[in-house]
Amino acid sequence: MDNALSDLIRISNETGKDPALTQAAGGNTSVKTGDGKFMFIKASGTALKDMNAHRGWRKLHLNKLHGVIKDKYLAKMPADRREREIINRHLTYCCDGIESTARPSVEANLHAILDKCVIHLHPLVVGAYVNSKNGRAEITKLFKSEKYPPLWISYAPPGFPLAIKTSRLVANYEKHYGRKPAVMFLAKHGLFVSAKTAPGAMRLLHKILNRCENNLPKLKPLRLKQPAAKKILEVKSAIQKAVLNTTGRLLPVTFIYNKTIACFLNRPDAAKLLAMGPLEPAEMVYVNGTPMWVETPSTEKIASGMKKIVRDGNKPVSAFLVKGVGLFIAADKNTVSIVKDFATGTTLVRLWTLHFGGLVPLTSSEQNFVKRWYLAAP
Repeated sequence: MDNALSDLIRISNETGKDPALTQAAGGNTSVKTGDGKFMFIKASGTALKDMNAHRGWRKLHLNKLHGVIKDKYLAKMPADRREREIINRHLTYCCDGIESTARPSVEANLHAILDKCVIHLHPLVVGAYVNSKNGRAEITKLFKSEKYPPLWISYAPPGFPLAIKTSRLVANYEKHYGRKPAVMFLAKHGLFVSAKTAPGAMRLLHKILNRCENNLPKLKPLRLKQPAAKKILEVKSAIQKAVLNTTGRLLPVTFIYNKTIACFLNRPDAAKLLAMGPLEPAEMVYVNGTPMWVETPSTEKIASGMKKIVRDGNKPVSAFLVKGVGLFIAADKNTVSIVKDFATGTTLVRLWTLHFGGLVPLTSSEQNFVKRWYLAAP
């Protein structure tokens, strides 16, 4: 096995097993070959933890990837056509002999401009900063002693727009500091770290995560009091009927109650925090957006809320936060854990952002881009 591929699998598996670092098939990793001619990168739709020697990655010609960002013709194309064109090009750049339609990660162009080993994740502790009003100022303060500080990237839609914006900012950083940034915080998105070696990238990742986490407030301890079994069954039934009424699907409903959910439900502004909408594109792509707040758990009210969500051009939600009770998930057994990770994660991040001036969700136009985005289907 190529050393670059071996490194890619190692860092992917190690980071992908922790839902606090990334959820579902989110995040991406890449490692360039020693001769600088090729790059191994995670395949889109693959969970980092599932990557192995035989699947979950693609190998591309690096010089051809660099040409994508420099192509002025692409920048003038409508977004949908452009993204399809780029994906088609990426597939022609593959040189791995894999007979598969698995496409390279959508962020391949961005990875190409960074150091040899690149790790991109959506850590919850980083979400506290990149989704908050004062996040950038807090990151600046947190890393002010660093000779080469992190680069902050204000929000840009995923894919080509993000690659173009990052390319420009990386060039400016390199001009100022004489080297490319090793750490990048992306607003409403996540974290990038890059280094010359895989162990170096992992050390840097843990350094950043530890510093971010140590600066966060601790959740106030609560005595977890499990709701009555009868109440849980009543709510499960109401949600199941509402989902069937709205989607035509009879799905099992799972009940979740933990410290994070309890702390969130204990806040008087919990409904308001959820109503602000999704924080990041991944939240829309993998679990159809933010959990729905349920004040009164009746079938009629839940179904009415779901139908409004659909009328507004969104997909039906699968997570429901019920006042005074807990989190309920309407999904098949293969999807429950993914929805749980996202739903629990987004509530925790919302609580943390209050420490940094409050949260900054995706705007309506940013959400609409993700809805229309060709690559939004995992």
